This record gives sequence, structure tokens and C-alpha cells, in this order.
Amino acid sequence: MARERLPMHKIREILRQKWCQGRSHRQIAGSLGISTGMVGKIIGRAQAEELEWSDIEGFDDVELERRLYPSTGETRREPPNCAQLDVELRQKGVTLQLLHLEYLEQQPDGYRYTQFCEYYRRWKKKRAVVMRQVHRAGEKLFVDYSGDGPEFVDPRTGEVIRCELFVAVLGASNYTYAEATLTQRSPDWIASNSRTLEFLGGVPEIVVPDQLRSAVSKTGRYEPQVQRTYHDWSRHYGTTIIPARPYKPRDKAKVEAGVLVVQRWILARLRHHTFFSLHELNVRIRELVDELNARTMKRYGASRRELFERLDRPVLRALPAGRFEYADWLVARVSIDYHVQVDEHFYSAPFTLAHTQLEVRLTRDTVELEHRGKRIAAYRRSRVRGGYTTNPAHMPSSHRKHAEWSPSRLIAWGKTVGPQ
Repeated sequence: MARERLPMHKIREILRQKWCQGRSHRQIAGSLGISTGMVGKIIGRAQAEELEWSDIEGFDDVELERRLYPSTGETRREPPNCAQLDVELRQKGVTLQLLHLEYLEQQPDGYRYTQFCEYYRRWKKKRAVVMRQVHRAGEKLFVDYSGDGPEFVDPRTGEVIRCELFVAVLGASNYTYAEATLTQRSPDWIASNSRTLEFLGGVPEIVVPDQLRSAVSKTGRYEPQVQRTYHDWSRHYGTTIIPARPYKPRDKAKVEAGVLVVQRWILARLRHHTFFSLHELNVRIRELVDELNARTMKRYGASRRELFERLDRPVLRALPAGRFEYADWLVARVSIDYHVQVDEHFYSAPFTLAHTQLEVRLTRDTVELEHRGKRIAAYRRSRVRGGYTTNPAHMPSSHRKHAEWSPSRLIAWGKTVGPQ
């Protein structure tokens, strides 16, 4: 029977969170949408191989897989589908014993009856509970966009430009940040997240976004995939991203309430003002955010800023030395002439990778080519449309020798033969 195998990037993230951040198995499992048992298996395999994080960083995907899975043969029991069991049990005459027999017909190596029943009972018990969330200091930062946004007027054309309103709220103190952006696209989203951490002066353990396109590349209730650039952002700042489940407002109740507060305290107070630039608008929003955080909350008898200074600030992690550099990730195939096309320019890759699909990390000034998690080439980004940037080391030896015969060299060689 084939064993379950996680993608290599998830295995790397499990080990990073465990060894670099010291997170528990349960926290890692919640972050990546997998079971705690799977987290334990991966960490156990790495420890059995006596690996360290410095080793993992130096491995490409092939080497990492070879070290963690040196042989085949391990099998995994498939747990019962508890939701389906729950539906079947509503039918007359259907019992758990009957359903277990049907389960074994599909999974001969599956769980025995006692464990089978325990799986279902635990699942049923959780379904009946609504847990009140308790937010630890410095643990979670909730981020989202408001449905309503501010606007400003273009002074040259008189056009009214509608903006997006980004809102962030810390779970423990309710400390709030807000700013206007032109769009919800990835560059604006990443920049807003970075400015939020700079406003806080530190980094929380977890960032909880909604499943919008700039944060999540593949939505899902149990296993959403974080957008690649956003994932790189989290690694840069040493935090973890756990998207809220769709249609589960309790997962992001803090930011939902924060959005309402911002709409009432900030947007309502902007309605009689006219702004003529995004910067001018954000200057006023920042003033109102500072006022909001200074207001005393009746429920707590303290302001958001006081609670932030008392609870969150002491335990936030330090900011890295520099701000995250935004990068887009693309997929490009190496053509027969061992070049990939990126933004109307062509960059070389090792000729042995012709016809292979590569990942391209594209920043404002650089182009990096990766294959199976390993960087194979890096270039200064060129703006020459249709031009070629070629590393001679990527060429076959015959092509390299041919390229060395320039017109001037051919003429010099001809003169050694004769004047003709």
C-alpha cells in the first residue's frame, strides 16, 4: 500500500517551526492543516537521521526526500469518515458495528472496532462544543480588509478614487492598526502587513488572515495553501500564518469586531473631509488610529495602548534588521536553447535542464531561478525586451567554444594562413 507523503515544502516548514520557533506539535499541525501524528512522524524521521536545521537548509528536495524516506514499505491506516458515519447512523437500523464491517471491506488493514468507535465519539463530542477563544499575549495578529473604504480626489482630474481599508488587531490587547491602500493585490497586502509589524515594533507568533487571494493561493476549509510570497514574508519575520476557515466568523472574531470599530471611529469621521492624495488620507487615518488606541474601553477599564504595553509588547519577537523585499513567484519552462523567458527577457539555465519547469523569484532588481527548492542561477534584472542574459557556464562545451570565435578572432586566425 502506498504511504502518505507530504510535499517537501511542508516538511521543511514543519522542521522550521519546530527547530527555529520552538512551536508544539499541535500548533504546527494547526498552522499547516495536518494531523499532530504526521508532525510527530516527520520530526521523528529527522531526529532518527540526526539532522539539524542547518542540514535541511542545505538540502534540495531530492536529497531531503532521500534522507527522510530511505526505503519504502510503510503503510498507514485510513481513519473512518466520521461525517459520513454520522449521516449513515441517522438511518433506521444502522449501527456502528454494521458501519465498522463496511469500513473493513474498504480498508482491510483499518482500525479495530474499539478504536473505530472512539474516533467517531471524539468527533461527535467536538461537534457539540463551541469554544470561547482565549488569546494569549503576543500570540495572534488578525488582519483583514474592511468592506467599506475611504476615498480621495485626484487633484489633476477631479476623479474620486476609492481605496481599500486594511485593518489589523492584536488578540490579547485589541491594539489596532489601519491604513488605506489603492488595491488588495499582493504588493499592497504584503506592504500593509510589513507596516503593521513596524507599527507594533515587534512580531507576533501567528498572523491570521482571511482567505483572500493575496494571502491564500488555494482556499480550503481544512488545508488552505498560503500564497508563496506571503509565506516568504512569514519566514522573513519569523512568524506563522494560519488562515481563518471560510464561513467561520468565530475564527476571526477579533478582526471582525475591529473592522466595525474602525468603520465607526475612523470612516465615519472622515465623511466630511476631502483628501487629495493617498498620503494625506493615511496621515489623518493614523491620527485617528492613535486616538482610538488611547480611548479607555469600558469593559477592561484601560485603553488598547495600555493593554498593549502591559500584555503584548513585552513578548513580541524582535523585528528583523531589514524590511521584507517583495518578490513575485513565476513558473517558467527552460526552452531548447536553455533560456527561460521572464518579463520579455531571456535568462540562461544549465543546458541539462532544457524542457524542465523552474520556479522564478522576481524582485525589482533581481531574477532567481530555482529547481526543486535549490537556487541554480541569479541575475540582475534586465529591462531590455527581447534581450538575452547568458552565463557561459550554462552552455554545452561545444556551444561555448563556438561562441569564443568572434569576427575579430576569425580575421586574426585567417591572417596566420595567408593574405587571401
